[in-house]
Amino acid sequence: MAVPLALLLLLVVLRAATADAGAGAATTVAYNDRALVINGERRILISGSIHYPRSTPEMWPDLIKKAKEGGLDAIETYVFWNGHEPRPRQYNFEGNYDIVRFFKEIQNAGMYAILRIGPYICGEWNYGGLPAWLRDIPGMQFRLHNEPFEREMENFTTLIVNKMKDANMFAGQGGPIILAQIENEYGNIMGKLNNNESASQYIHWCADMANKQNIGVPWIMCQQDDDVPPHVINTCNGFYCHDWFPNRTDIPKIWTENWTGWFKAWDKPDFHRSAEDIAFAVAMFFQKRGSLQNYYMYHGGTNFGRTSGGPYITTSYDYDAPLDEYGNIRQPKYGHLKNLHSVIKSMEKILVHGEYNDTSYGKNITVTKFTFDGSSACFINNQFDDRDINVTLGGATHLIPAWSVSILPDCKTVAFNSAKIKTQTSVMVKKPNTVEKEPEGLKWSWMPENLQLFMTDERGSFKKNELLEQISTGTDQSDYLWYRTSLEHKGEASYTLYVNTTGHEIYAFVNGKLVGQNHSANGEFVFQLESPVSLHSGKNYISLLSGTVGLKNYGALFELMPAGIAGGPVKLIGTNGTGGIDLTNSSWTYMSGLAGEYRQIHLDKPEYRWQSHNGSIPVNRPFTWYKATFDAPAGEEAVVVDLLGLGKGAAWVNGNSLGRYWPSYTASEMPGCHVCDYRGKFKAEGDGIRCLTGCGEPSQRYYHVPRAFLRPAQPNTLVLFEEAGSDPTRAAFRTVAAGAVCAAAAEPGDDVTLSCGRHGRAISSVDVASFGVSRGSCGAYEGGCESKAALRAFTAACVGKEACTVRYTAAFAGAGCESGVLTVQATC
Repeated sequence: MAVPLALLLLLVVLRAATADAGAGAATTVAYNDRALVINGERRILISGSIHYPRSTPEMWPDLIKKAKEGGLDAIETYVFWNGHEPRPRQYNFEGNYDIVRFFKEIQNAGMYAILRIGPYICGEWNYGGLPAWLRDIPGMQFRLHNEPFEREMENFTTLIVNKMKDANMFAGQGGPIILAQIENEYGNIMGKLNNNESASQYIHWCADMANKQNIGVPWIMCQQDDDVPPHVINTCNGFYCHDWFPNRTDIPKIWTENWTGWFKAWDKPDFHRSAEDIAFAVAMFFQKRGSLQNYYMYHGGTNFGRTSGGPYITTSYDYDAPLDEYGNIRQPKYGHLKNLHSVIKSMEKILVHGEYNDTSYGKNITVTKFTFDGSSACFINNQFDDRDINVTLGGATHLIPAWSVSILPDCKTVAFNSAKIKTQTSVMVKKPNTVEKEPEGLKWSWMPENLQLFMTDERGSFKKNELLEQISTGTDQSDYLWYRTSLEHKGEASYTLYVNTTGHEIYAFVNGKLVGQNHSANGEFVFQLESPVSLHSGKNYISLLSGTVGLKNYGALFELMPAGIAGGPVKLIGTNGTGGIDLTNSSWTYMSGLAGEYRQIHLDKPEYRWQSHNGSIPVNRPFTWYKATFDAPAGEEAVVVDLLGLGKGAAWVNGNSLGRYWPSYTASEMPGCHVCDYRGKFKAEGDGIRCLTGCGEPSQRYYHVPRAFLRPAQPNTLVLFEEAGSDPTRAAFRTVAAGAVCAAAAEPGDDVTLSCGRHGRAISSVDVASFGVSRGSCGAYEGGCESKAALRAFTAACVGKEACTVRYTAAFAGAGCESGVLTVQATC
């Protein structure tokens, strides 16, 4: 049927209007020596990293909203190649890999975005985001000048760029993306690749390839201080970047990664970087003419699935970030930095246009004065970590605490000091699930893993008369690879089975029975298994199951680090070390994965036959699948499953992966668990580590269950694959909420705010209002020099409310109390 011309014109107009509705006005992005220049204006920008695969699409709007309310201008993320292209030319852009949706959420919030394509990203992520299948391509060398790698890298980079272009996500198209990154921290390893010429050619090729993409915004390269290609901005990563400057004088000073904490390994305690120290580092950066600063991480999130964590990295990627793993606001870090952002942004014009002058007031004391258009702003820093300093400026004397920066927007009055926290501290607690009594409320059934399939060497993918490397052999489709062989033996005899492996863990079976297991210490991926075994007369079968717990993600030539029983040797050692049998070059049959993985038992399909005997299930049984049904906890608070008492394995809720669990692995004792002081440089490695918690405790006990994984009005299913053997009936669901909230170090004139968060939880009592508190911490303050007037005021204003604000007045003063610092503690 013919369509009238008028109707056609109307359809064209409507289609154009619909296309324009989701896009903003085109934005120009340039730069000079002082700042990024957006629409002709120099800008101070504060950004934060939120990785889309480490949360769910349902969480993204709230995370982004909280970031904006925290004073951030931009959201930064890596792009995860192995998640988007798990197999060659088979792409995944769904669910938490829907990168376009993520950037549209940033745009909807009215924020900028930084697109860090890499596509090598490090990120404590399997292979640094590079797909393991790259190793199967002939002539492939990772991150060096060679056609196979550059072809695949350009193909993926172009794919991502085109997706962003098609969605109008670049600034010139009206989108949020103002910067893009190519490669990542290459300068850290260039000199260790044993081919300086190839490394230099590669990094220049990267820049040329990126610039040919014609995206209309600048390209950056972080940690590329030497051999910097033209037409890119090199940037800094680290705990401190104030003393770092770019290699050219015509580009701005950008801090791509300000590490807000540190990642955690299964055998390590929790790392904590104080709010005071982060604020000190940020203030120093802007004092030293910084222009853009990005927190890594602002929300760390969770390593869902098996490809999302580097070697021995826990499922939690909390990172001690301002937004915790579950998306809750971490106080006082969030609020203290928010106050800093507000002060810095109030000085934007003078910082990016002003003349600046540094004046030394002696060792470790510097005053920087910015002047512009008749106004001035000042920073005073004290880099001593053991003494407070008085500094006289403009006729006024200011006390600058050790390891702190004071900011005076008018060079007269201190608006912010990095060591003086004015926001509350929140202590988050795990509350029992009130919907059902646990663990009694969980209904369990079980299913054995079908190990018999792997107890002979008769069926497999292929055979080889050598012990092969695991990652390339199994193409990283599973954590597990079976090595199986057989031998004829005359008579009965006892031996010691000896296996040398570069894997992360190993299980040994002889004639269908588990005879031994072992795992490596973190970072020491060469270890041995020695187990006594008995052989019978005739044919004997030996099956070795090698396992990985994340793949290497950092360092020069990291992809060449083997895993599995690569080369062995594997031997049967006779009594007293004599009369052995070398099996290294026997005929080995290979198969990747477990039977339950092939059957996708985690999806709990109707045809699966789960077993139970009057509600009882076997416990302490390795290689077993367990299933429980449960009701979703009421409310909107974050949900976790407590797996204390389990061994090692993987968990799913309603078919969605929660990641690996390993609560039986105990965090090591380290000296840093017994001391914490914000003063002085924060470290995550080497001597002087401090502010650790969790030494001697399970490395990770609680595992995030996003609300999007749950079905509120119907039964939910928890599936566990228990590899090591344990008691799953101890599992229980919890919600995460503020328990105690405290405001410390409040001074006369301060507005003291207490809040239990946004989930309807109210303040039930005010427990402490005192001066001179010196014992305990938030949630366990013991008081000291109580103020009855303050207690009455906070009780009247706060009890029964989600949040309250009280002005600290002279009426609160405690008789005979020397301190003017008020501490308040309340219970949510």
